[in-house]
Amino acid sequence: MRALAQFVMRGPLQAGGVAAVTTALPFMFWIGAAVVGLVILRLGLVQGLSVGIWALLPALAWSWVGQDPTALAVLLHVVLMCTLLRSTLSWERALVAGSSLALVTGLVIPALFPELLDQLVGAGVSFYEQYNAELARELGTQLEVAIRNIMNASLAGTFLACSVGIAMLARYWQAALYNPGGFRQEFHSFRLTPVTASICGVAIILVPVTGFNPVLIAWVAGLPLFVAAVALVHGVVGLKGKGSFWLVIFYGALVLMGPTIMLLLLVLAFVDSWLDFRGRVKSSGPAE
Repeated sequence: MRALAQFVMRGPLQAGGVAAVTTALPFMFWIGAAVVGLVILRLGLVQGLSVGIWALLPALAWSWVGQDPTALAVLLHVVLMCTLLRSTLSWERALVAGSSLALVTGLVIPALFPELLDQLVGAGVSFYEQYNAELARELGTQLEVAIRNIMNASLAGTFLACSVGIAMLARYWQAALYNPGGFRQEFHSFRLTPVTASICGVAIILVPVTGFNPVLIAWVAGLPLFVAAVALVHGVVGLKGKGSFWLVIFYGALVLMGPTIMLLLLVLAFVDSWLDFRGRVKSSGPAE
């Protein structure tokens, strides 16, 4: 991957070509978005947009012809987050901006892509009817409403999660080429401010009471906390010099005990924003 990053940074022709081809190919849009993010981080928004236009064209084609907004939504999220990251050097602001755009995305998907959402809802209702037909009959139209909210929020949340990962990949490429070890240090030290963490926590708990889509709020408000929690785990492991084995255990537990671990991580990130656990940990040697 570093060789690819070196190639695209040779000039706008190489970067634009890779961005266009990879965005046009199925399931390869993430490379195109990462290329655009790298150019923005290194050279600025103007240069990034000159490359991004070549990724935008196939992304629009996927959205218009294929009724798949993934490439377009992810590209827009990455451009926004990388632009803010370059100008502010703050992952917190970049994540908050990405979450805000994901919230808007969740609100406009039903209007812009009704056919896609209807297909997903139909598949979800059909699956649930087969899984528990009696309960499905009892719920009636409420089942379709609930599944529609879940599918809508899941689309917007998935776009956001992919975009955060791609923005991190772009940042990693930039560090690998121009500042070795910089991304690791930046990520290991990342934590939310108490204000941002409190806003995210309050949103997750209280906003759904108003009748707003609770799954969408959980995605957009929970993701900054989740990233901060993962950064905390990496940072502590690095400070204690425990090695990658402990990270393998962490991610394994996250896969096997997803909801439970996820909730604990959100709480951990919130508490860390106030107490700064890494500041209380004494380094025990080289990081992983």
